[in-house]
Amino acid sequence: MTEVLASRSFRGPAAGDAIEAVHNDLDSLWLDVPFVSDMDQMTFTTAVIESASNIVQHAQPAGPRDVELGVETVVRPHLLQARVSAYNAKPPYGPLDACIPGEDAESGRGLALIEALVTTVTFERQDGTNTWVLTRTSSQD
Repeated sequence: MTEVLASRSFRGPAAGDAIEAVHNDLDSLWLDVPFVSDMDQMTFTTAVIESASNIVQHAQPAGPRDVELGVETVVRPHLLQARVSAYNAKPPYGPLDACIPGEDAESGRGLALIEALVTTVTFERQDGTNTWVLTRTSSQD
């Protein structure tokens, strides 16, 4: 496996202040890997925050425990990866395919935006946890 150059991990209640914590983690991460281009930092950060925000806004608990948000971010040479998880959550409803809703729609653009910003998006579900794995091939030297 390729060397990990930097990483961050967050896990906590899927609430609004979690988004700020994840954003702070990403800001700190980029300080450890300043050679990652500004464009890669910006687009990857946007995709991760959008994914985490979708969990905070839309994830429903699968049982009596509240949904928790987890974000594990890793930087490897030429690869940025985030595992954005909804713990204790029901499976997502609706299609997992990206689509652009009609111009009057007030939501539904998140997955399409995320897919436009990263190289790949995959979805995994295991033991009551939904995980979106976001990867972006980095243009770093």
